[in-house]
Amino acid sequence: MQFPEYCYDDRRAGLLCKKGKKMNALIINCSPVKNGATAEIVKIANDCIKQKYDTTTVCIDDYKFNFCKGCRTCHSTAKCIQHDDFDSLINEFEKADIVICVSPSYWADVPGQFKAFIDRCTPWCNTHEPHASLSRGKKGYSIVLRTGPNMKECERLISTIEHFYGHMEIESVDRIGFCSIEFKEAVNSIKNEIIEFCKKI
Repeated sequence: MQFPEYCYDDRRAGLLCKKGKKMNALIINCSPVKNGATAEIVKIANDCIKQKYDTTTVCIDDYKFNFCKGCRTCHSTAKCIQHDDFDSLINEFEKADIVICVSPSYWADVPGQFKAFIDRCTPWCNTHEPHASLSRGKKGYSIVLRTGPNMKECERLISTIEHFYGHMEIESVDRIGFCSIEFKEAVNSIKNEIIEFCKKI
């Protein structure tokens, strides 16, 4: 993986550095549940990469913001007419070099709270001009889970997250899905797989 803006890549120390500092990683719990299986995966991922990156973990439920109004004002101004906690969350995306979205399946897609956040990102969507832009070079990863046994549902979640990454011009690098995970106690059975996945980040 290449990060051309970074001044050195010290693999011996396990650090990617920019101007002498670690890169920033944002890990987002896309579930409104703060102590469930998704939150447990966020914790494992954070423990795995925090020596390599300066990490920030957030839960979508920590932020209170309105739905997109569909007014399309941002299509001509590249700005949203609403100002609420969305502004704080998109700022976390701006600060991050690495973004890891961890999402459960709610009716075969990402939870509505995270979908509402995606909708509010329309000013940053690269399908219209003018549009706002995050700083370049961000890398995105997806970790998804569902309670049932069908991996196709995980693939649908990954598709939603990577579609979002694409329009935000975040490069999708890797992804992993887990089936038959409902409660956080079940996460222990996939802990080693999560760690191996995170070692590649």
